Amino acid sequence: MVLNPNIFLLLACCFFSLSCYADPKISITYDINPKNFARVQVKNETMRKLGCYVAIDGYKKKFTLTALASSRWIKATDTRFKYTDFSVFCDYIEYTKLKGH
Repeated sequence: MVLNPNIFLLLACCFFSLSCYADPKISITYDINPKNFARVQVKNETMRKLGCYVAIDGYKKKFTLTALASSRWIKATDTRFKYTDFSVFCDYIEYTKLKGH
């Protein structure tokens, strides 16, 4: 069986392009505060500065995280929200400036 060179080239390009889209390593901690509001904290586990946002019910909190730092606790706007209602996104600062986040 002979492998078509075009297919080999296509597979090689796909393999190497995946590394360009690697997300930074973050850890997310969810909790309930004493007033029964769900809250979230994001930790940057890389050595580079990150641009992040946490969104819940149309409310979006944007912030930057320095290397190996944690964000403040970000709480929900209503006690009916739970941890699954949060949306968290972080990317390297140079890419967030290009994408307009």
